[in-house]
Amino acid sequence: MKFKNLFFHIHYCNFRQSGQEGNRPIRISRTLPHHELVFIDKAKGRFIIDKKKYELKDGMLLYIRPGAPHTLETDPKAPLRCFTVHFSYARVDMNEGRWAVHEEPQILPLQAAQGLKNYYQIEDAFKRLVESWHAKLPGYEFLSRTLLQQLLFAIAQNLKKEHHNYSTSLKVEKIIHYMHEHLQDKITLTHLSDLVQLSPAYLSRTFKEITGYSPIEFFNKMKVDKAKEMILEGNWKIKEIAGALGFTDEFYFSRIFKQTEGLSPSEFYDKNVHGV
Repeated sequence: MKFKNLFFHIHYCNFRQSGQEGNRPIRISRTLPHHELVFIDKAKGRFIIDKKKYELKDGMLLYIRPGAPHTLETDPKAPLRCFTVHFSYARVDMNEGRWAVHEEPQILPLQAAQGLKNYYQIEDAFKRLVESWHAKLPGYEFLSRTLLQQLLFAIAQNLKKEHHNYSTSLKVEKIIHYMHEHLQDKITLTHLSDLVQLSPAYLSRTFKEITGYSPIEFFNKMKVDKAKEMILEGNWKIKEIAGALGFTDEFYFSRIFKQTEGLSPSEFYDKNVHGV
């Protein structure tokens, strides 16, 4: 899941908890015009969506997409503890200094129901989101949107760890650390694959599945992020920045920068330093 260009609107959040006996069961049958995430910390019952039936279990994540008829029923004899968040989102792009807002008809890349392992980070993210929403302190809407993004990121990281060999994930993290330490250098896919003893093809595929970028794209993005810091300092010429980041060709650096930011380095400088 990529979230960098998504703008979220939260409709509401909720938390439910009850004891062992005499609980009032939840019986919901509806179709929503927006997205909903439900984290089942503790519950028994059933969830039906797309004519598929799922037995509720501890540590289960439910994703209800817009327009999907669904039914949720809990067992009143079992303890209940669950978190929910209802939200919509749009994609916001900036190209050559202009904003564009696009509604996102696509659904999130999540299963309707799935059990999670080692879900303490997801539970904690849900808890902080719901607490922020209900506290209604000044700025809570902005903070809640940020916490929703953190929640989705935690979910994405959890699923990636389940889908990928954990040792491979550690190797990707090792490569990213290596990139941080060698921003001024040139690197190749072959060098990185030798570093972690993976084939170039497997590394490239796995790295993109985990980060959303190929290794070289990710490294160039890190260089561009550092270049933006140096430009905003106002003490560097574009040619000097390119050289400091390992680019022997200033024009190639400018092309990479514009592909990433939608602006050339000089345009970025004028816009952010001089306000032109």
